[in-house]
Amino acid sequence: MALPTTDIVPVPADEPAASGGRGRRRSAFLANRKAVAGLAIVVVLLVFAVIGPWITPYDPGKRGDDLLVGPSAAHWFGTTHLGQDILSQILDGTRSVMLVGLVAGFVATVLAILFGVTSGYFGGFGGESLSAVSNVFLVIPALPLILIITLSLPDTDDLTIALVIGCTSWAWGARVLRAQTLSLRRRDYVEAARATGESTWRVLGFEILPNLTAVIAASFVGTVIFAVLSEITLAFIGVPGVSEWNWGAILFWAQSQQALAQGAWWWFVPAGLAIALLGTGLALLNFGIDEYVNPRLRSGPQRVRGVKMRVGFTPVLGKESR
Repeated sequence: MALPTTDIVPVPADEPAASGGRGRRRSAFLANRKAVAGLAIVVVLLVFAVIGPWITPYDPGKRGDDLLVGPSAAHWFGTTHLGQDILSQILDGTRSVMLVGLVAGFVATVLAILFGVTSGYFGGFGGESLSAVSNVFLVIPALPLILIITLSLPDTDDLTIALVIGCTSWAWGARVLRAQTLSLRRRDYVEAARATGESTWRVLGFEILPNLTAVIAASFVGTVIFAVLSEITLAFIGVPGVSEWNWGAILFWAQSQQALAQGAWWWFVPAGLAIALLGTGLALLNFGIDEYVNPRLRSGPQRVRGVKMRVGFTPVLGKESR
């Protein structure tokens, strides 16, 4: 069976596929500046999310005598109208933002894989039923639904909000994964895996899912960004249960106290830059993963003698490589 040239990547003929290939791909990923930059930003924010409440220079809610003071040696990000340290508030709120974003992204990605890949691979009545469920969730306005559910729950905290966002924002990723799975399930290497007697779940796990890595990563990144913005929106409009010093709460108090009109730019700019920094890091990481998975996006492809499949584990070589 012949494999299309778009689905294969050249590798040295004398290089072991199991060890040398993985090492070369890992080096290629680490050499990608976008991936490294995005990963560094996300890791730094994760570190601040873990240790942020412990390294705050002041109690975020403690009032002081320096009222609405700009950045200084004593208050790096300035103070609020009550003398509260803005840097301490941002550090304390990082944990809430990262927790909601990552948990919601993980939950939504898992649901998108379950509904999208399953419905696309199996088809039939079951597949169409799962696709119909995805369509229903796709047309429901996500933010109003999240708002209704969170206000209806008796007790709401950051984890509950993350689960609600994750369970209501998976439909778009499922639709994309279903479309990609429909195009992959009849490829030569998938047919070769079936012909060798591989089980359905092994075909899904080792032949289909590796080819969907970039799509899954994009779905996860998009959901994390959406979850962060949704939580910030909920905090901005005063929904109970969101952490007190969430970045959205900082923006809410800055807006309610007319910080812009008073020229107190330091009250809202740091929180906005923190949101933009998180989005930039996730986007760069997604671009890096996309280039790592898709060799056509890389620069300077190597010319070597042997060929093998780009992803997947069932070897299928073209006639020109025999």
